Amino acid sequence: MATAPRVRFAPSPTGHLHIGGARTAIYNWAFAKQQGGTFVLRIDDTDPERSTEENTQVILRAMEWLGMDWDEGPGKGGPDGPYFQTERTQSYRVALERLKATRAVYPCFCTTEELDAKRRAARERGDSFQGYDRTCRFIPPDEAASRIAAGEPHVWRIKVPEDRGTVAFHDAVRGECRFDAGVLDDFVVMRSDGTPTYNFATVVDDAAMHMTHIIRGDDHLSNTPRQILVYEALGAVVPEFAHLSMILGADGKRLSKRHGATSVESYRDMGYLPEAIMNYLPLLGWSPDGETTLFSTNELCERFRLDHISRNPAVFDPEKLDWINMQYLRALTPAAYVDAMEPFIERAGLATPRDIAGDRAWFEAITPLISERIHRLDQVAPMIAYLFGDTVELDGKSVEKVLAKEGARDVLCAMHDALFAATSWAAADLETIGRGVCEKLDLKPKKVFQPVRVAVTGSMVSPPLFESLELLGRRRCLARIRTAMAVAL
Repeated sequence: MATAPRVRFAPSPTGHLHIGGARTAIYNWAFAKQQGGTFVLRIDDTDPERSTEENTQVILRAMEWLGMDWDEGPGKGGPDGPYFQTERTQSYRVALERLKATRAVYPCFCTTEELDAKRRAARERGDSFQGYDRTCRFIPPDEAASRIAAGEPHVWRIKVPEDRGTVAFHDAVRGECRFDAGVLDDFVVMRSDGTPTYNFATVVDDAAMHMTHIIRGDDHLSNTPRQILVYEALGAVVPEFAHLSMILGADGKRLSKRHGATSVESYRDMGYLPEAIMNYLPLLGWSPDGETTLFSTNELCERFRLDHISRNPAVFDPEKLDWINMQYLRALTPAAYVDAMEPFIERAGLATPRDIAGDRAWFEAITPLISERIHRLDQVAPMIAYLFGDTVELDGKSVEKVLAKEGARDVLCAMHDALFAATSWAAADLETIGRGVCEKLDLKPKKVFQPVRVAVTGSMVSPPLFESLELLGRRRCLARIRTAMAVAL
């Protein structure tokens, strides 16, 4: 019986969770779900200068917001913990001792200055191989032990087997991959300060946590042959690898801050729903069938396959993300829509949570006016700001193009009087009144409705007019029309 897959997402807490990292996490999570396996979250916090607890919490919050639940990791525990690399230092020492016992590693006493000088000399000679020249590999064991006992600084390097030949592995995305071991130098596995290098720590952890698949970005592809050598030296089972192509911006360059927001939290703060992000990011390199664009997270987990991941880089398309987000916003119930837009309304200073709770029906009535018009929740507040307060600021361009036109004041006067006499303030009845004014003045609806729109919303562009009048109420509408009459021709 095959072992259920075990996969991990192992971010370094040196900053926010990048969109590319989030996609990697989603692929691991969805693969584990689809295969009935285990998804492990491990925090690779071995960079002491950049790894912080605050960044760790940022990453955890981002994953929780996306709805990715991990089976083992921070806050969950598990049989293979701890799940922070800084708490696993003893396991690296034990692993190093195992390598020492089999003479798979050796101490290197070369100083940084000596190594730099050797690299410069190799470059100047035009050597094809410019890695470490293995000076210390052939120091007699007794001599090496004496120098260590004397306190001489040293690192530990792995011995790349001289007869290793080709390091080959099957990549679930890229197929057969082959690297010539002859171009690999004897790389460092333990630094002089006793801290492990990435290629050593990650293998020790992945082996100890029984990882069956390593799904990660292709920026790690060059690390893979080195890591395979560490697996082999430890006598550990080499997992299956899947290297994901990078995400590009529209200019064909790797997605970065120059292309706009790149962190998950930034997209949350711009008003994207987590369901939309969880829908869009998988499409950057994977598709269930080449046609389906919208799918739930449950459908993602049911249909995800590693062999459906493309080898080609994906291009991040903000317009497509906006479209997907809009579909999810449209599908919200009015109650859910209000919940989603509440923090954005509060942030804009339009209303407090208490205000919203106290007039819930009114806020829910707003949602049909905007659901077909916005792509992101940060667009809500600017669009509905006119609904708050007694007065509204008139847009200069709208005044010039509408209210400053001859006859605008007469239209506003006629509409004011008709609305003043209204016996019902329901949108449908208000529209009937408006169309009656059009007939009375013998004007097309646009000539009548546009001045009213500018008067009550402040702009030529707004959500539906008569629904807006209903939401604003009689007193505020009539007051705003009177104010606009003072500037109209």
